[in-house]
This record gives sequence, structure tokens and C-alpha cells, in this order.
Amino acid sequence: MNGSKTCCPSGQERALSAKPSRRFPKIIMIMLKTVLLLIRPQLDTTTMPLVDFLSPRRRSGERLREGGFQLAAPIRWNVPLSPALSPLVPRRERERSASTMLVVSRCALLILSGVLVGCHSSTEKPAEAQGPRVEGGRVILPEGSPQTGSLAIAQVEVCKGATIHLNGRSVWDDEATVRVFTPFAGRVTKISADVGQAVKQRDTLAMIASPDFGQTQADARRAESDFRLAERTLARVRELYEHGAAPKKDLEAAEADFARAQSEKTRTVGRLSLYGGSLGTIDQVCPLISPLDGVVVEKNINPGQEVRPDQMLANAPQFFSPLFVVTDPTRLWVLLDVSDKDLPRVRRGERILVHAPAFPDRVFQGTIDVISDSLDPTTRTVKVRASVDNSVRLLKAEMFVTVDLSANRPGRPGGTDVSAKAVFLKGEKHYVFVQQGRGEFLRREITTGPEHEGKIQVLDGLLPGERVVTEGCLLLEQLYQSGESSGG
Repeated sequence: MNGSKTCCPSGQERALSAKPSRRFPKIIMIMLKTVLLLIRPQLDTTTMPLVDFLSPRRRSGERLREGGFQLAAPIRWNVPLSPALSPLVPRRERERSASTMLVVSRCALLILSGVLVGCHSSTEKPAEAQGPRVEGGRVILPEGSPQTGSLAIAQVEVCKGATIHLNGRSVWDDEATVRVFTPFAGRVTKISADVGQAVKQRDTLAMIASPDFGQTQADARRAESDFRLAERTLARVRELYEHGAAPKKDLEAAEADFARAQSEKTRTVGRLSLYGGSLGTIDQVCPLISPLDGVVVEKNINPGQEVRPDQMLANAPQFFSPLFVVTDPTRLWVLLDVSDKDLPRVRRGERILVHAPAFPDRVFQGTIDVISDSLDPTTRTVKVRASVDNSVRLLKAEMFVTVDLSANRPGRPGGTDVSAKAVFLKGEKHYVFVQQGRGEFLRREITTGPEHEGKIQVLDGLLPGERVVTEGCLLLEQLYQSGESSGG
């Protein structure tokens, strides 16, 4: 019977041998080999093995090669019999053979499914996790990024009136202060005023015995006598001239002498009066008088002390001080050192609030009067002078004070306020990171104003309601710089 050439197994073998170049993955070969070894006992018990239908060269159990694997021993495959041969096989054997083939088919199907799934899983590459990146000036953090947990966001607020805090010191108002020096050299004989004493204009502060002042008194007295003589001479010559007894030139000479005497009298008497003297006596005692109403706030004079007009030019510190300082203590100046950064926000006539450490609960009001036109070369600051009302006389000269000045410029809004931790400096510019979406932060340049109460006034670059990073901005800046350097 030549049916062996047309049976199914030989056709399968020809199909397998027709593709010798195809090779299965190694894992498939191992799994198939394992299954065949497990079901081999069942295959060997059938009465009509596959090898009975094969040609004699197949009965030798030669090696079967498929994808590079082989069986160590020949395997006898059971195949379903044709209807013509089925009566020759007992019924029990046929049922057993059919059951075996069903088990083999199911096992092969399960193994093939597992192998295909495994191969698909093994060839599938896992998706790479995306990290932070920089796009168009924005730092983008993917969802679940660990950097997100270290960030804090705050909303930008409308500036409700930023304040500049300046340091300064209080001094006496020079327009209401006089420093008294002696006009003549001499010895102090009497002191009539003391520190804290209120004085009126032309009140005597001290008495100084001075020969130079006595000479001034004598000059004034002589000028007074010469004036009286010239006045009488002019009257006598004029009368003679009217009666024709004196020539006109005598009248003219008398008039000239009178004019000179009158001028000399005016000069000497005025000088004497300026220093507090009078024509009544010549006692050589010069009174030191107060030029204005006020309070004696400083005294640098002792009884018997020798004084002279040029003592302020002497090379001794004690001589630089005036003998008396009289001022109006209800008026003070405050001298401020303003940096060039805050200078545009300082305006003449602006109101200020003055705080003194000695009186933490009191606020003194003042007004800016003068802004210097040059910077101090040592401190690189501009001197600003303000007048302060000290009617309660609590502030003292040379006190250190703090001045609050509104930073808002006229005609422009006050800007916005952000936390000082949200602003960082890069070079000479200030930046913040503005949140634009979930995980997206835009690096933006801003124009800053003064800092107050832990916040910085932003004059330009931010709008109220925007959200900025207040903690972790340096981390975002590092990511931004890394992305820029790598071309991201």
C-alpha cells in the first residue's frame, strides 16, 4: 500500500524539511521538548504508531531537527487511522488514542499562547521615564516628579503702600540755632546762663573783661565828642556866613567836618551797641549776649577762662566748640543717607514718619526740605535733610532715628508685593518663576522696589493674582541653567 506517501505525517515532515533555515527562539524549543518528554509514555502505548506508515528510513528514529533542537530518542507519533483500518484496532485503543491527541493539542495550544505572550513581552521595550526639561524659557516638571514636592507657590498681591526705611540722625535746626563766640579777647568774669535755661534775645550769657572792648568804648565816646564839636562849629560858621562875616569856603569846610564826625560816630556807636556796650560807661567789660530767643543747649565756658575770637581756628578740639549754643528745641533737622537705588522715590516736600528707639510708641512727623546734588564719596549715599516737629521736646540732637517714607511714585501704581524668598538675583537682574500650568514654571525678569516686612515691591513684571514660586526657586533656576546649557 502506497498510502504512506500521501498521509498527513509525511506531508508535515516535508513542510518542516522545506524550511530548514527557519529557527525558533531557544525558549520555544526548550518548552516543546519538555512537553514531548511528558506525553511520550502516552504516545508509545498506541497500536498504530506513526512510524508504521513511514518509509524504512524514518523507522530508524533519525534525528529530527527543527530550529536547532533534537530528541535524544525516537518518538512514535500516534495518528488517527483511516476508516479502512479502524476495524483492525480495538475500540479501547482508538478512544485512548483520541484522548491522547486531545491532551496533546490542548497542551500545545497553551504552550504556544504562553510563548507568544512571552516573546511579545520580551521584545517590548519599557517606556522611558521623562525628567524635567526646559522649553521656551519654561521649566516643565512631569507629573509625579520628586522636585514638585519641594516647591511652594504663593499668589501675587496688590501693593498696599510700600515703605522705604531709612536711617538718619537728628540735629539742631540751624535756622533756629546760634553758636556764640567771643568778639574780643579777654577773661571770663561772670557766667549768667546755664544749659537748659531759656533766654530772650539780647539777654546776657556771660561777662568778659577785655581791653579791646574798652578801646571800642573809647572810640565810640571820642566819636561822640567829635560829632558834637563839628555840629557846633557848623552852626557858628553858617551864622557868620549868613551875615557876610565868613567866606563860603569856611562854611563848606565846616559842613565836611560835620559829615565826617557824624559818620564816625555812627560807626563806633553801632559797633559798641552790636557787642552789648553803651556810651554811658567805659568799664572794658564785654557782655556775651544771645542773638535770639531760645534755650541754652550747650555751654563750653568756665569762670576765669581766657577766650579770644580766633579760638575756633586753634589746633585744639576744645577750642572748636562755641562758648554757648542757643536754639529752638521745638525745631529739629533729620539728616538721612539715601542710596542711589532709593533716590528716585525721595521727593522734596514729601511727608515722613520718624521713629526713635527711645520712644518706640511715638511717631514724629516731618517734611523733606533738601536733597543734595552730589553723592558722598565715602558712603556713596546722598544727603537728604528733613524738618521735624518736636513741639513735645522729646527728640534730642544727635539721636539715631529711623524714617519711614512711602515708596509709591506719583502717577504710577504701587505695583505688587511678593515674598522676598521668591526673588533671586542673576547678575544685575532680578527674576521669579511664575506658575503657568501644572508643572510649568516660566522664568521672568522683574523690576524690584524696596523690601518691607519680608516682602519685595515689584514695580514691573508681575500682575496681581499671578502665582509665583516662593520656595524652591533656586532649584528651578538650576534646572533651567542645566537645560539651557544642554540645548533644551
